[in-house]
Amino acid sequence: MYNLALVNHLYFYSLDCSQQPSHPSTVSLRKRLIDILGAIVGLIITFVVAIPVAIVTLIHEPSPIFYSQIRCGLNGKPFRMWKFRSMVMNADKLKHLVENQAKGHIFKSINDPRITPVGKFLRRTSLDELPQFWNVLVGDMSLVGTRPPTLDEVKHYDPHHWDRLLVKPGITGEWQANGRSSITDFETIVNMDIDYQRKWSVIYDLSLIMKTIWVVLKKTGAY
Repeated sequence: MYNLALVNHLYFYSLDCSQQPSHPSTVSLRKRLIDILGAIVGLIITFVVAIPVAIVTLIHEPSPIFYSQIRCGLNGKPFRMWKFRSMVMNADKLKHLVENQAKGHIFKSINDPRITPVGKFLRRTSLDELPQFWNVLVGDMSLVGTRPPTLDEVKHYDPHHWDRLLVKPGITGEWQANGRSSITDFETIVNMDIDYQRKWSVIYDLSLIMKTIWVVLKKTGAY
């Protein structure tokens, strides 16, 4: 079960933040239009990919192919994020058994034993991220933004860490396009997210999307 007190805290925090001046990206109609068009294309690809993913998953480990988790979005507002399942069932309850190889308020493990054989392929190719196009379509996420943190991560945030939540979370972003999982220092990720906010423009978003496609095709920094 998720910490309901923390969820309520995040809800009221998001209300407080909504009274502050919005980052330009959160009110950009052009960015939203690109998100909608990209999400429609992405969901078509997701539907096509879901068929073989379902078949292979059911052969290796009969279980749901989709996985959802509560993440923190714009201004810390909680939302349910979707992925293709890449870990064993009840993986969240086994998290305490895995060594965190990252520094700071983020969790990463190169050889996480909870990842299934099919999941390793999905993560290596970034196919596990495809269902997030639904989150983009409904407006919880953007094609480009910051990595959406978990509730467990956010409850340990220092005040300056909250600044990274002043834009919508994205399927890709500054750190995904420039290192992905090879970046294991949370403070580095925070700095990159803040840098993204300073440099943001629709053109810059498009450049990060193109760069991400290249990085994914090369499988750079993925595990």
